[in-house]
Amino acid sequence: MAQQVLDETVQQAVKQFTALDEKISHFSNILGLLGWDSRTYAPKKGKPIFAKAKGTLWTETFKLSISKEMGECLETLTKPDVYEQLDPATRACVRERKSEYDKSKQIPSDVYNEYVVLSSNANDAWEEARANDDFGHFQPYLEKMIDMKKRFAEYYGYEKHPYDALLDEFEPGLTVEKLDPLFADLRKTSIDLLKRIQNSPKQPRKDIFEQTYDIEKQKEFAHFIIEKLGYDLEAGRLDETTHPFAMGINTGDVRITTRYEDNNPRMAIFGTIHETGHALYEQGVNPDYEGRVIRRGASFGIHESQSRFLENIVGRTKEFWTYFYDDIQRHFPHQLSGVSLDEFYRAVNAVEPSLIRVEADELTYNLHIMLRYEIEKGLIAGDIEVKDLPEIWNEKMEDYLGITPPSNRLGVLQDVHWSHGGVGYFPSYSLGNLYGAQILNKVLEDMPDFYSNIEKGEFMKIREWSRENIHQYGKLYTPGELIKKVTGEELNSKYLVNYLEEKFSKLYDL
Repeated sequence: MAQQVLDETVQQAVKQFTALDEKISHFSNILGLLGWDSRTYAPKKGKPIFAKAKGTLWTETFKLSISKEMGECLETLTKPDVYEQLDPATRACVRERKSEYDKSKQIPSDVYNEYVVLSSNANDAWEEARANDDFGHFQPYLEKMIDMKKRFAEYYGYEKHPYDALLDEFEPGLTVEKLDPLFADLRKTSIDLLKRIQNSPKQPRKDIFEQTYDIEKQKEFAHFIIEKLGYDLEAGRLDETTHPFAMGINTGDVRITTRYEDNNPRMAIFGTIHETGHALYEQGVNPDYEGRVIRRGASFGIHESQSRFLENIVGRTKEFWTYFYDDIQRHFPHQLSGVSLDEFYRAVNAVEPSLIRVEADELTYNLHIMLRYEIEKGLIAGDIEVKDLPEIWNEKMEDYLGITPPSNRLGVLQDVHWSHGGVGYFPSYSLGNLYGAQILNKVLEDMPDFYSNIEKGEFMKIREWSRENIHQYGKLYTPGELIKKVTGEELNSKYLVNYLEEKFSKLYDL
């Protein structure tokens, strides 16, 4: 009899929990749509006013996630004997909501509302500051944001470093103690490889992209590529924005954005491929997970592994451009007249320290991330003050990449992430590269004809491998569980180090 009562109690708790999970997910979908609108087509004058409305909805969603009902459901469902009875999807949902509950419960609702409004207004302030090269305009907003994130770290709690609490929001289980060695190894080998590349007499042509590329033609080519890669435009769309992003409203509505410049076609080409990688992940999640917290990717780092994999490991190969070269020449016959496939391939893989992270080459990109990581650790630990960021940024750019930004617009103001509270997010980009290289090793085991598939334009085979092994699971597994399930081992830096060494040694005859 006691077991029967327990079963009924569990069933009721599951029913209540599932309804709450769905309600929160629906609100999050709407908020995602509002976020997309504010960063694409929303009128400028209405943004500060609408920020309050968004803040209200976010706060109500936040309250649901820490409600008494949610707490009671989680108390029942996380009991060890009960938790093990749950089906895998429900168990994962409980795990995710419990983690969110434990963190969010510590944050007063009025503080959370203040944070949401601040993030919206700070984003607008960043856009204006960046446009006018005026760090002073953004500084007070960023100071408030950093203070807020410090408070959040204390609310969440941590064992060793306050930054650990913020890292865990984006990559569950990751700490400074774990990340520092991964980055130290990658930084050392990357700088050494960069020096050897710079001393190589075999340098790629620079003039190929020092021309004007018609933006309308760039748009046509971008649409052409994403459809070939398997992006379902009936379940998404491609738009323009200041800082490209992907937004998964639901599995049937995953939107991507890009940015075009007439003198920099690589930015749009590879930026669009990058966001397509994110979108394929979201479009490939098990549709049964719709309306549940596990519909998203396993973590931000795993998500970045899919975008960086498509952008670099697929999109910058000789085979990729063997397939697409006739098409891009057709779009830009004047600019690419007399340019061989090999010259073009070497040009899109040119290694040269640059000011802008999103335009960085595959090797030096990680150094941009490490720079931001060191700054964020200092800000949260209290070792760095916001007012000193322009000077510190420039010093670190010189130290890491050997160049100094001539303006804040090309330096400390270039990224949007801090304006909306994304402190702890930047490491996800390099984690994506680390995960991606490790995943490639497994792909090559399972699909020995991986590169020939790319050369033949058979991208659906690659998409389906990713869907079967990664995409479909959403958040069913933690990132640590997923990378071990896919590759058989925990994350390490050796695969990326070896990948970069092998690729660029060939390109530069090292």
